[in-house]
Amino acid sequence: MNFWRRLIRITDAAVTLLMLLFLLPLLSYGIYALWDTQQIYKSAACSLYQDARPSSEECTSFIELQERNPEVIGWLKIDGTGIDYPLLQADNNTKYVNTNATGSFSLSGSLFLDCRNNPAFTDVVHVIYGHHMEQDVMFGGLDAFASQAYFDAHPCGALFYGGAWHQIDFFAFAAADAYDPVFFHSQSSDPDESQHYLDYVYAHALQSRPQSFPPDGPFVALSTCADTSTNGRHLLIGRICEAAPPE
Repeated sequence: MNFWRRLIRITDAAVTLLMLLFLLPLLSYGIYALWDTQQIYKSAACSLYQDARPSSEECTSFIELQERNPEVIGWLKIDGTGIDYPLLQADNNTKYVNTNATGSFSLSGSLFLDCRNNPAFTDVVHVIYGHHMEQDVMFGGLDAFASQAYFDAHPCGALFYGGAWHQIDFFAFAAADAYDPVFFHSQSSDPDESQHYLDYVYAHALQSRPQSFPPDGPFVALSTCADTSTNGRHLLIGRICEAAPPE
């Protein structure tokens, strides 16, 4: 009788050990996955770049960032949000999907201007892309503009290029398909396209405010993925104004 009891205890212990040996790798992987995810978010935090944010044409840290990576063309920020990042542009629209502002590989990528746009912002419409990420990093916070209260409370941003800050007056938040021929293929310097673009934006806007500026550009559209469909995109659209005082 004692033999069978000992056998049962040994069997139970063996089964418990086997279960632990099976579960331990899963637990370790889960812990690593959480750690790795947090590292991705940390690498995308705007606080990492704040020392380089230009305050004037002579901003040494920003110039140093450009020397390290000449494809840094400016800076984008939205007042009252976590969007406050360097702006990049390459000769294609894939490089900065997985490359950070210093030119290193990063899953969070960078905010980047469409490769077809003029970096001097002389086109009618300029599209800036960024990943839709949790914790409101990169363009993860754009979804909040679908709320009228949030949209109304955050009407302005700023864009730095050509050695000066320019105010952005946001007037619409829209949903679109990634292959929309107007939202994503309007890179042109023809001023006749401005009114057509404005009409199209207002027709597709989820949120908008009345036009308080002349019907001409330059306009900027901040684009990120929407979780409504595979090709769904959300866009925050504004007009770039004259140069503003340094931030």
